[in-house]
Amino acid sequence: MAPANPLRDLPSVDELLGREELAELAARHGRPLVLGAVRTALARAREDVKAGFPQGDLVERAAAELERLLRPSLRRVLNATGVVVHTNLGRAPLPEAALERVREVGAGYSNLEYDTAAGLRGSRQDHVAGLLRELTGAEAGLAVNNNAAAVLLALAALAEGREVVVSRGELIEIGDGFRIPDVLARSGATLVEVGTTNRTRLGDYERAIGERTAVLLRVHQSNFRMVGFTEQPRVGDLARLAERHGLALVDDLGSGALVETADEPTARSSVEGGAHLVTFSGDKLLGGPQAGLVVGRAELVELLRRHPLQRALRPDKLTLAALEGTLALYRAGSRDLPVLRMLDESPESVRARAERLAALTGGLVERTVARTGGGALPVAEIESYACELEFALAEPLRHGDPAIVGIVRDNRLLLDCRTLSDAEIDEVAEAVRRCR
Repeated sequence: MAPANPLRDLPSVDELLGREELAELAARHGRPLVLGAVRTALARAREDVKAGFPQGDLVERAAAELERLLRPSLRRVLNATGVVVHTNLGRAPLPEAALERVREVGAGYSNLEYDTAAGLRGSRQDHVAGLLRELTGAEAGLAVNNNAAAVLLALAALAEGREVVVSRGELIEIGDGFRIPDVLARSGATLVEVGTTNRTRLGDYERAIGERTAVLLRVHQSNFRMVGFTEQPRVGDLARLAERHGLALVDDLGSGALVETADEPTARSSVEGGAHLVTFSGDKLLGGPQAGLVVGRAELVELLRRHPLQRALRPDKLTLAALEGTLALYRAGSRDLPVLRMLDESPESVRARAERLAALTGGLVERTVARTGGGALPVAEIESYACELEFALAEPLRHGDPAIVGIVRDNRLLLDCRTLSDAEIDEVAEAVRRCR
């Protein structure tokens, strides 16, 4: 007699769907979603049985699969890497003032493009333009959806079909293989390289200027530094050269900062130095939402605002709400933003947090180095402290909810406490307890 086929013991899809618990889930979440979970659970059970393993509790398996399907894909993560502006983990955490503005504006209708005083159509740019002017000293400002878009829009509006002069030492590559020459090419402008990798003089720019030249582009080396035998013209010298030839100087600051942060240039210093347009990010050192900000001469900003690309690149109401809330903190003279707090916090405070986490988890305190991240201050090392735990915890902590991402080094797991808040320490400790 042939041995019994264990696959025959598996119920049908309809039979499993008819079980009381799954029927209740179908009534709550809809039959199609539960049906998909049941089919996946049966398929995985079938593979287990073929491999000689038991089928397990199929109702539990289907319910677990349904829970996975219902779980949002974009979820909260606890950052224990010590990288403050971590691109893969969402860059800058928003300050509470920005979150409050998002909740208020997102919960209903808003005056996004309506002038309530005049009873006429308004511009969404008006909600942040005044703050940008005040904080940078520029004549005008606008926002788009990221800094690459800001550079693209500036070059498209000012130099499409014409030439843009850039130093070879500034043809940088930013995240995910995105390069300045690629942005420039998509704008419709022609790249003219001048100087050498490490030394570019004012005369190099002047010799490259011709009848088709429209813009001198200066790009801050935000994600790397050159040391040694180097030379680059100052922004003021480039601005005067551009003005003598009737050109525009566009200064791309990359990460961008509104207050002094180590040796990172501020938007105000660039404007005061003479740059005609300045572009920078909203979600890096500024500490706000993803955005690209442009400030500078009023007539040039107006050219960008009226360009057809501006509509495609403009930010939505939630971004503008978060940006307005963030900029309002700077106007009030506050440094109460998560990014600035983490960068400013004393090593002693970070160590105290690491000691508390180590006491709760049985770990060890280790001195380490945190980083700014986000392409800013690439050589800056920030004294920090971490809780050292066993390497085996790295994977289960990443799989938790919320996921906890640390540093794996020398077969150890380090949880850097510069990027963990006081309120998160107990949450991390509980997660470690569950994973052991």
